Amino acid sequence: MKRDSRLSITLHALLHMAERETITSEELAACLSTNPVVVRRTMAGLREAGLVRSERGHGGGWSLVRDLATISLADVHAALGEPAVFAIGNRTEAPGCVVEQAVNAAMDGALRDAEALLMQRLERISLADLSNDFQRRIAIRRQQMKEQNHGG
Repeated sequence: MKRDSRLSITLHALLHMAERETITSEELAACLSTNPVVVRRTMAGLREAGLVRSERGHGGGWSLVRDLATISLADVHAALGEPAVFAIGNRTEAPGCVVEQAVNAAMDGALRDAEALLMQRLERISLADLSNDFQRRIAIRRQQMKEQNHGG
């Protein structure tokens, strides 16, 4: 089953954008190992949501409109059109069989609760949180490489 990775890819893109004043669709596509057309389509939705802007011409590209601390993962999820967070669901929505009705009732409640919990968590995590984690990981990697290069 193919997973919907748009949120993950978009968060990845936004963190790259945070490191630069502007970045082109082609540069983002190279960072994400995807096509620039996919990047432009995704960024257009983020622009409509007020998260990014685009500038045409030489030196143009995409840039963030808001501070990383003010953008939650839930904001990005919403800007992507609120894609389904779970790939599982009911076989039919209005079954005639009472057994399947019982199954649907249990599944609906569990999925609703799980989605609410996930969205609450996404609301509490900002792009600044991800950026701080990224910076911490970079520092650790640099230190490890330095130690390897100097034998200690």
